[in-house]
Amino acid sequence: MSALAVAAPSEAAADAARDVALAGGNAVDAALAAALVAMVNEVGIVSLSSGAFVTVQPAGTGTPYTVDGWMDMPGRGRDLQPSVATWDVTTEYGGGVDITIGPGSVAVHGSLAAFGEAHRRDGRLPWADVVAPALAVARTGFLLTSASRYYLDFVHDDIFGWDPASRAALHGPGGEVTTDPIVLPDLAASLEIVAGDGPDALHRGELADRIAADVLARGGILGAGDLAAYRPVVRPALVTRVGGWSLATTPPPSVGGVCLTAMLRLMDGRPHGDWESADVEHLVRVQRAVLGHRLEVLDRSTDLEAAAASYLALVDRDHVAVLESGSTAHVSATDRSGEACSVTFSSGYGSGMIAAGTGIWLNNCLGEQELNPRGLYGSAPGTRLLSNMAPTVARHDDGSTLAIGSPGADRITTAIVQALAGFTSGLPLQAAVDHPRVHVHRAGRPDEVVRRETGHTMYFGGVGATLCDARGQLSAAADPRREGACRVVER
Repeated sequence: MSALAVAAPSEAAADAARDVALAGGNAVDAALAAALVAMVNEVGIVSLSSGAFVTVQPAGTGTPYTVDGWMDMPGRGRDLQPSVATWDVTTEYGGGVDITIGPGSVAVHGSLAAFGEAHRRDGRLPWADVVAPALAVARTGFLLTSASRYYLDFVHDDIFGWDPASRAALHGPGGEVTTDPIVLPDLAASLEIVAGDGPDALHRGELADRIAADVLARGGILGAGDLAAYRPVVRPALVTRVGGWSLATTPPPSVGGVCLTAMLRLMDGRPHGDWESADVEHLVRVQRAVLGHRLEVLDRSTDLEAAAASYLALVDRDHVAVLESGSTAHVSATDRSGEACSVTFSSGYGSGMIAAGTGIWLNNCLGEQELNPRGLYGSAPGTRLLSNMAPTVARHDDGSTLAIGSPGADRITTAIVQALAGFTSGLPLQAAVDHPRVHVHRAGRPDEVVRRETGHTMYFGGVGATLCDARGQLSAAADPRREGACRVVER
């Protein structure tokens, strides 16, 4: 048995992490097991056809790293003209968003490839044991989580109603979102292949072939060659100092980690204790500067790494002077050895289709318009897409270890910054997560709106955090804004 803490999107996901810990798994094993369960039961939020970033603080003196398993642009060997197999949907979800869906919106998924790389480097249990809880949930069926139901209330018909298999799985006889347990035909069999063949099963072999064949048959551009060519990329994490903490998060091409790092540096140690009105106003200025720079520069850059380095250098040099100028899930786990694992993963808003013979809902990450400023097929095949994700791990000078992250589209970075700022300023972990938030929407644009939270709502993210303090005491915090759940397993 391993002593660890986990914060996960649902009770079932948290139970999976607990069971893996009881079987001797470490923080990486537990985080990945919980994430795989979420890919089964967080319908509409995430699926096996997803992209992910996994940030790991190895035990001991190991250097933190990020595994980039985010989406690639498909279309190798094809003429990338606007696909007739896409169409746009407008929804009020997330404060109002336009979404492109259909077979032509499906990007090259990478979550399982990233999970496999993190597991190979720092996991302890056999891969099949990590997949086992998700397989059990798929076999027995599951009820929709509150986050899924909230999202599906907006989009169940427009996005998840056009495909016959999807409509049958999610809808009752009157066309309403089902309240019955869901058992997806073929999903358990797909997970058996993943457990037996390994994380590469979604990129090569019969499962990958089924996915590609169905997408192409329906007019999309994702082919077997795209899936087979995919590779996760391991990069040194982007590190910054806040007080006694060394925080490590996602480097480019995730724009989320860059924005998180810039905001933390510009917060200048605020709040100094409890949040005061001056601290909140400073936070608004920080968000306006960083998110505005993202919209105007980072999202349009052809060399994001260079643009990010230049911006962070500007933040460090000019500091306060700088202020004058989409659907996700997250798991955090920390164990007593000092290992921490932070995993954020997404299928976008969902393409609406289940790949025939797999039981897997496919992503629509080409159709996340806010993350594709160059247009639907504006990037070359094999190019990594943009991402807001910023899973973060941290180690304190006293030896404490932290894992933290959040879902929430463009609210990911602002949610994490506010929780981290409160925690590093002295708030207890749960209190820092619970604290009301503010978000600058469309920063720097004529239609900018400063949204201030008056009651916990899913719009403002869903932070999950775990801590092993200098005494070896474990704790976890789940966000009341979502149906998050925590487990602490002690020896």
